[in-house]
Amino acid sequence: MGASKADKQKSHERIVRTAAERFRERGVDGIGVADLMKEVGLTHGGFYGHFGSREELVAEAVECALLDGGRAVSAIAEAKGSSAALLGALVDAYLSLAHRDGLAASCAVATMANDVARSSPRARKAYTKQVSRYVELLTRLIASDKRKARRAKAIAALSALVGAVSMARAVNDDKLSREILKSAADELKALFGGR
Repeated sequence: MGASKADKQKSHERIVRTAAERFRERGVDGIGVADLMKEVGLTHGGFYGHFGSREELVAEAVECALLDGGRAVSAIAEAKGSSAALLGALVDAYLSLAHRDGLAASCAVATMANDVARSSPRARKAYTKQVSRYVELLTRLIASDKRKARRAKAIAALSALVGAVSMARAVNDDKLSREILKSAADELKALFGGR
């Protein structure tokens, strides 16, 4: 790859990564193209050398954000230990104050659900794929004899994780926010034998 193509690829990746962070922090409509391009040190006009439309950028940024979160969750789930211990570690990490407060690097399944629901088929497909990965990962970790029962528990657990962190971020009472995270974590770990 020539120097100009390599530079263009690096710029493209920087735009997508920055957009993925800002969209998780502020929502898809929380930053415009001009401000995003300025943040990465490029001109607004240069945007169209990388993307055919804003919708294309949104789809790529959603894909990037989902992959980032997926790697973090997979790393926890694939560590050494019993299924209950791994589930407990995953629950603790997901429902932590660091995850609640670190929007730019947080799980896009939680931060981008509303934006993706109103987004392009490409973004929705990426979101669906990541939710399915999480369900499968949790299904593998849940100790139960029947796959259908494990899958149902996995869907309920994922829903509780995403819902709890979303509510904890939305309330303006820190004590209640912490209580939401702790209660959800305690109940999920009790359900799966991780306490």
